[in-house]
Amino acid sequence: MFWTTRFGNGKSSGWMGSAVGGDNQIALVRIEGIITNSEEITEILSRSSDDDHIKAILLRIDSPGGAVVPSQEIYDAVKKIRLAGKKKVITSMGTVAASGGYYIAAASNYIMANPGTLTGSLGVIMEMANFEGLLQKVGVESVVIKSGANKDIGSPFRKMTKEEHLLFQTVLDDVHDQFIKAVSEGRSLTMEKVKPLADGRIFTGRQAQKLGLVDGIGNMEDAVAKTAQMAGIDGKPKVVETQKGISFFKMLQGRFLGPSAYFMPVRLNALLSF
Repeated sequence: MFWTTRFGNGKSSGWMGSAVGGDNQIALVRIEGIITNSEEITEILSRSSDDDHIKAILLRIDSPGGAVVPSQEIYDAVKKIRLAGKKKVITSMGTVAASGGYYIAAASNYIMANPGTLTGSLGVIMEMANFEGLLQKVGVESVVIKSGANKDIGSPFRKMTKEEHLLFQTVLDDVHDQFIKAVSEGRSLTMEKVKPLADGRIFTGRQAQKLGLVDGIGNMEDAVAKTAQMAGIDGKPKVVETQKGISFFKMLQGRFLGPSAYFMPVRLNALLSF
């Protein structure tokens, strides 16, 4: 068994492991719901890395993915800690750790998933609605004045041209290559081995382990034990974490919409998403 100590808000300067004393501490950092912002998580990771009382960091990921840049920024923060070599970063996967959620996990030293965890979904997606037909039915016409041919690319008020579709595809392909490279580097797999897996398909935790995307199978308690072992902690580890404030909308978005919820911000904002 393990026990946790929670500290106020993630942005509070009083959350550090030294606040509760002792040196056998593991920082638990939760990444839950749709990934839309990296600031709070990267700040917590930085503080955990700098705190001498924290011996290792355990990421608990329960996320279907989200926006590209926040996922990359958290990945980079985890990678920085791993490459520094002073502390191990272990990932524990919950119900779902897919797409951007897996992107982040790939940077850690060790990944543990439940056998039924849904993970993988290595890829990038962009969706844009076209309301042209609907607007015509209600007699609404969009008038656009633009400075360049592609300034209104992705407009929901007209059909996309073949040239525009190709342009978007080149952007997605480039980000997709970045995803493959990140997984390849993080998991010490060749690009050739990762590419066939990066077609958007999902895997169970058990399938992912066989493919080299996950290291071990186990629950949260198993992950804590593994983290303590890798950190050289003797005896019962003390797990400390921040208690982040979550808005009602974020709770609905992350808790109730399910694994496919990450498509929603893409449809609304036409943003790249993992």
